Amino acid sequence: MATSVNGFSKLTKEQKITWLATHHFKDKEAGIEILKQYWNSDSKLQRLHDEFIENTVSNFYLPLGIAPNFLINGTYHTIPMAIEESSVVAAAGNAAKYWQKRGGFKAEILGTEKIGQVHFLYPGCSDKLKEFFKEVKPKLLEATLQITENMRKRNGGISSITLRDKTSDLPHYYQLHCTFQTQDAMGANFINSCLETIAKTFESELKNSDLLDSQDKELQIVMSILSNYVPNCRVRASVSCKIEELNGDKNMAPMDFAQKFVRAVEIANIEPHRAVTHNKGIMNGIDAVVLATGNDFRAIEAGAHAYAAKDGSYKSLSKATIQGDVFTFSLEIPLALGTVGGLTNLHPLVKLSLEILNHPSAEELMQIVATAGLAQNFAAIRSLITEGIQKGHMKMHLLNILNHLGATPEQKAYFTSYFKNKTISHKEVIAQFNTLKEKEDAQVPK
Repeated sequence: MATSVNGFSKLTKEQKITWLATHHFKDKEAGIEILKQYWNSDSKLQRLHDEFIENTVSNFYLPLGIAPNFLINGTYHTIPMAIEESSVVAAAGNAAKYWQKRGGFKAEILGTEKIGQVHFLYPGCSDKLKEFFKEVKPKLLEATLQITENMRKRNGGISSITLRDKTSDLPHYYQLHCTFQTQDAMGANFINSCLETIAKTFESELKNSDLLDSQDKELQIVMSILSNYVPNCRVRASVSCKIEELNGDKNMAPMDFAQKFVRAVEIANIEPHRAVTHNKGIMNGIDAVVLATGNDFRAIEAGAHAYAAKDGSYKSLSKATIQGDVFTFSLEIPLALGTVGGLTNLHPLVKLSLEILNHPSAEELMQIVATAGLAQNFAAIRSLITEGIQKGHMKMHLLNILNHLGATPEQKAYFTSYFKNKTISHKEVIAQFNTLKEKEDAQVPK
C-alpha cells in the first residue's frame, strides 16, 4: 500500500528497493528479483544508467530494431528504431523496400531556427517600454557573449531578439521572443542559459534606465524558457513516382490505389478523430528513431501536434496528391534534434545508433527521422486501403500472444505456419493453442 515517505532520495539504491518491495509488492522477493534481473552485470555501465535520472531502481528495456534499405537523397541508410509496438519496424522496412525501387525518398531542410522566450508582466507605459527595448537590445546580446562564444564559433548563437506585446491576450503580458541557431546540438541548456541571462539584464537595465519614470520601472519576470514549438525548424520528406509504378498490390489497379490513398489522406486532413490516429502512425516511426538516437521524443511529439493544429483545427501532417500521371506523398514537420550533447555522448546504444547512421549532423538526422515517419505513414495507409491494418499487425502480435500463453519454440513455429494465410484473433489463437495442448497431453504416456 502506498504511503508517505521522507528523504527517499537520500536512501541507497538497495534501501529504495526494499522500501518499494515492502509497500508495493505482493511477493517481495519476486519483485526484487525482477528489478535486479534487468541490472547490467557491468557495474560501471549500470552506474552510468543509474545516474541518468533520479531514484533509479532498475533499467526498463525497449527492443532496438533495425529497418534497412532506406534510400534517402540517393544514399542508403540503415535506421535504428527503439519501440515496443509490434509491426512498426517491419512496416518501416517494407515501405523502404517498396520505395527504393521507385526512386527512394527525398528530404530537405526548410529551416533550423529554435525559439526561446522571456515571459514578463509590465503594467507601465507600452510606448516607453518599446523605446527602452530599442536602447537595451545591444546590451542583452552583449550580456550573453560568454555563453554564446563556442556556439558562435560554429556559426550559431542568438539570431534575433524582439519585444512582443501580448497585453490583448493577458493584461500587462509581454515577451522577449528570441531565436537561435544551435547547429548540431538540440540546444535546450544553451537556450535556457541565454534566456535567463537576458532576463536578468533586461530587469536590471530597466530599473536603472533614465528613459523611464519611477512608476514605469515595475517589472515581474514570470519565467524564461525555450519553446518546443519550432515551426521554423522544419524538414520535408517525400516520395514520388508515375502512377503506373504503384503496382505493388495485386488486387488493386495503380490508379485505384493512388486515388484511394489520396482520399484517405484527405479524410485525415478534415476529420480530427482520424487525424490523431493518422499522425500517431507518423510518430510511431519518428519517435522510434528519436528515442534510439537519444533525443527528446516528448518535445518532438508536442511540437508536431501543435504544428498539426496551426491552422485552427487538428489536421494530417502528411499530404498526397495526383498531378497528371504522377503520385506524390509528403510530410512536413518541425524537428528540433541534436547529435551532440545530452545522452548522445553518454548512452552506449545511442552512440552505436548514431554510428549505424554514419554519424549524421543534426540536419541529416532531421531528414532521416522525417523519412522514417513518412515511411511508417505510407505503410499504414497502404494496409488500411488494401487488406486492412489488422492482418499484418496481428501477425506481428502473434508472438506476443504465444509468449503470454507460455508457448514452446516448437509451438511458436507451428502456429506461425498455421496462421500464415488465416485471420488472426486473440480468441482464435487461444482456442487453437488449447486444442494443440490437449492433443499433446493426450500423446504423453501415463
